Amino acid sequence: MELKLYNSLSGEKEIFKPIHEKNVGMYVCGPTVYSNVHLGNVRTFMSFDFIYRTLVHLGYKVRYVRNITDAGHLTDDGDVDNDRFVKQSRLEKLEPMEIVQKYTVDFHKVLDTFNLLPPTIEPTATGHILEQIELTQKLLDKGFAYESNGSVYFDVLEYNNKGLNYGELSRRNIEELFANTRDLDGQNEKKNPQDFALWKAASPAHIMRWNSPWGEGFPGWHLECTAMSTKYLGEKFDIHGGGMDLKFPHHECEVAQGKACNGTEPVNYWLHANMLTMNGQRMSKSTGNYILPMELVSGNNDFFEKPFHPTIVRFNFLQAHYRSVLDISNEAMVASEKGFQRLMEAMKILSQISVPADQDSSFNLNEWKEKCYAALTDDFNSPILISHLFEAVNFIFKLKDGKEQISTSDLELLKSQMDSFVYEVLGLQNIEENNNEKLDQTLQVLIELRNQARKSKNFELSDQIRDRLLAEGIELKDGRDGTTYSLN
Repeated sequence: MELKLYNSLSGEKEIFKPIHEKNVGMYVCGPTVYSNVHLGNVRTFMSFDFIYRTLVHLGYKVRYVRNITDAGHLTDDGDVDNDRFVKQSRLEKLEPMEIVQKYTVDFHKVLDTFNLLPPTIEPTATGHILEQIELTQKLLDKGFAYESNGSVYFDVLEYNNKGLNYGELSRRNIEELFANTRDLDGQNEKKNPQDFALWKAASPAHIMRWNSPWGEGFPGWHLECTAMSTKYLGEKFDIHGGGMDLKFPHHECEVAQGKACNGTEPVNYWLHANMLTMNGQRMSKSTGNYILPMELVSGNNDFFEKPFHPTIVRFNFLQAHYRSVLDISNEAMVASEKGFQRLMEAMKILSQISVPADQDSSFNLNEWKEKCYAALTDDFNSPILISHLFEAVNFIFKLKDGKEQISTSDLELLKSQMDSFVYEVLGLQNIEENNNEKLDQTLQVLIELRNQARKSKNFELSDQIRDRLLAEGIELKDGRDGTTYSLN
């Protein structure tokens, strides 16, 4: 089946044709690591994790690049108090790079909790200052940028005067943009309000700064993604992804920078994930309708009746198409938990069931498989895929009750295909297996504590650990090769 993607650039579904056959270059805008990653970010990155997994499952070799923004992020008015890293470093009384490290670790921890695969390359803005300086100089040399008071700006009007189209991705009219933009204080060093910073001169109060041909400063936010994507994927690559909120101005600026530098569209397919709401409203700290990812998992919040395992959250998120608005609520999460439990029960039945060797199938496996792949290849339609998986789930329960039958060869194919779709493509995890693993790890810790107590001749504590575990149905057995346990 041909893979079709909804391309934000054309506004249509298009047949996917990679630049290099069976190879995909994909860049996704990563986090700005000045605070905890929020749940809307997790939804976006999970969407592209599903897309990444699907591409790999379909046989593509994918170079997946997702950046870390750890520098600058100053607004165009040049006010150092609006630099998010500087502002947060003052609040927490930490150096900016301590802020970067703290929240980069948090980002990775959260995404690992929700079973997201790491990208193949994860570059940082601070690790590519030289490339950003070189790119800025190239835009100056080509006449698409100008220097002003130690800063360098992209000239949007000149870009359009040269026959290019700033606004093509977001479908914005340049004349309307200029007419509706008010010149702000501090922007008088720019020719036009729509011009955006490629390089900003650092004020004396600015902590993060680097030497450049234009003086000490730091790169613009839009520039970093162009510099890193082209370095690792080339001047033109297959897929660029990110949240819908990045389409303008961030991605629009990336298009302009790429075309101005290299004379070609930098990306063939632009994919945008939609927003996440909660209880029918946009999540916002100011309104209090807001929850962090780990608060949802731990149950430490006022919106949900209990904790929800990360894989339940993942299952809930994937029941909405990545281009659709997803609304989460207590009722929706409880329903997802019940649906997930039914899916896992079916997977358990499927792994244990056996059938007579000489019977035929009442389940059309090929037709079902085709429907699953039709969903995957139709712009990564996870909710339709899940609906087809539950067709198989219903069949599996009927098979257990003797109301359906399947041949041995089809049974093995169904097991293999369900495993691939559920665990590899959707990225769901078997909670029961995870719990068994955690139990084993916990018991090993208790055994080690008991061994230490015995070595220090604290036999009272040693016996207490053994007896308490025995009361819970866990028997410790001391042998020549160490201590083992059995569950009674």
